[in-house]
Amino acid sequence: MASAPLRILVAWRPGSDGSESVAYAAWLAHTCQVRVRFVVVLSRGWPLLSLARSTLNDSWVNDVTESTTAAIKRAWKTGGLRKGMLDKDPIEFIEDSSEATAILRSAADFEADLVMLSSGEGGRDGHFRAGSTADALLHCSNRPLALAPSHPELSKRGVTRVNCSYIDTPQSHKALAKAADLAHKWSVPLRLVAFTPTGATMYRSDIGYGTSDDLMVEWHEQALALLDRGRDRALTRHPELQVEAAVASGDGWEASISSIKWKKGDLLVVGSSTLGTFGRVFIGSSTNQIVRNSRVPMLITTA
Repeated sequence: MASAPLRILVAWRPGSDGSESVAYAAWLAHTCQVRVRFVVVLSRGWPLLSLARSTLNDSWVNDVTESTTAAIKRAWKTGGLRKGMLDKDPIEFIEDSSEATAILRSAADFEADLVMLSSGEGGRDGHFRAGSTADALLHCSNRPLALAPSHPELSKRGVTRVNCSYIDTPQSHKALAKAADLAHKWSVPLRLVAFTPTGATMYRSDIGYGTSDDLMVEWHEQALALLDRGRDRALTRHPELQVEAAVASGDGWEASISSIKWKKGDLLVVGSSTLGTFGRVFIGSSTNQIVRNSRVPMLITTA
C-alpha cells in the first residue's frame, strides 16, 4: 500500500519571490510524493469591516490576488512542481490582521504535515533569515516548520541524507525519532550531529575550569558519548538504518556548523525547546543559532 503524500503548506507573501520555498518543495518531491498548497495572507492597516472596504468588489484585493496568483504559477512551473504534486485547490487567499494565526488555521484545514517558509529579505545567500511572521511561527507553530534558505543549492536527486542536531535531551529525542523515521522512509542515511561552538560559550579559564583546550577535549569526548547513545536510539527504532555521527566544533556557531561537510542532498532536523507549550514549536537560543547559520534546508519539529 502506497504511503500518503507529504502535505506541504507553502506560506507566500504578496510581492515576494518565493522561489526558495518552491525549490524546497520540488526537492522534497524528488524524494517522496507531495501534495502542495500555497496560502497567501492579505493583511492591511485598517479593519476589514471599516468604510475603507465598503463594497464586495475590493479593487486592492482583486489586484493583489490576480498578481500573486500569476507569480505563484510562474514559480511552480519554473521550479518544477507539476500538476500532480499540487492540491486540487492549490492557492488559498485569506484576509486577516495576523499572518501567523491565519497560516496556522490554513495548515489545520489542509492537515499539513509541515508549513514551509522562505527566507526573509536581506538574508545571506545560503542562509535563512526569519522575518516577523516566521519569527512568530518559530515560537508558536503547532505544525513542523520547513525553513528554506536563500538561494539554496539542492541535489537533483532530492534528499540524500537526513541530519539531526542531537544533544540527548527530551526535545532532541523527538527530533531524532522524526529524523530516523524520515531516513527509514526515504531509504537514506541518518547523520547525528553534536554542535560544540567555542569562544563566547566557553567557561573562563581563570576560575578553575581548566584551559579552553582541556575543556574542548572533555566536550568532544562527551559529545561522542551522547552521539553513541543517539545512535543506539535510532537503531532501536529502525535496526536497518545506516547511522553516521559527527562532532561539529569551531569558534562560534557559524564556524562550528561549517566545520563538517554538508552536501546538496542534506536535510537538517532540529528539535524545539521544552520551554514551549506542548505540541508546539518554541526555539531556544541554540536552535536559533542553528537556524541563523545553517546552509541547508531545515525541518523544525514540534515539542
